[in-house]
Amino acid sequence: MNNWFPPSIACLILWGVWGFFPKLATRYLPPGSVFIYQALGTLVVIFFVLISINFRPEVHPRGIIFSILAGLAAALGTVFFLLALAKGKASVVVTMTALYPLITLLLSAIFLKETLTLKQALGVLFSLAALLLFSL
Repeated sequence: MNNWFPPSIACLILWGVWGFFPKLATRYLPPGSVFIYQALGTLVVIFFVLISINFRPEVHPRGIIFSILAGLAAALGTVFFLLALAKGKASVVVTMTALYPLITLLLSAIFLKETLTLKQALGVLFSLAALLLFSL
């Protein structure tokens, strides 16, 4: 088995659960409060990651900038996800927002000059069709 497969499955399961628990939380709390408590859960994980790297994260200026930008995008995306989840069906909101790799694929093609295969291009078209159908 490939080294990437087990963590990919763990990620799939955990992100699936992550898409479900906030829907339950927004039944009892407003999205802003859910975000705060979710961030506290993140801090617990950060503590254990810090322990695993002996409290010495590596330093590189560009890496730090891109990491902070990723954190900002993730946090803001989560706020909008929670707002959508509080007002919409979990099955629709989670599935629609799970199309985010489409954005990554397009940005990678434009800025990193990664090429799209015919299958990937068809996947983009089907993803756009799915996005349209979910928005109806």
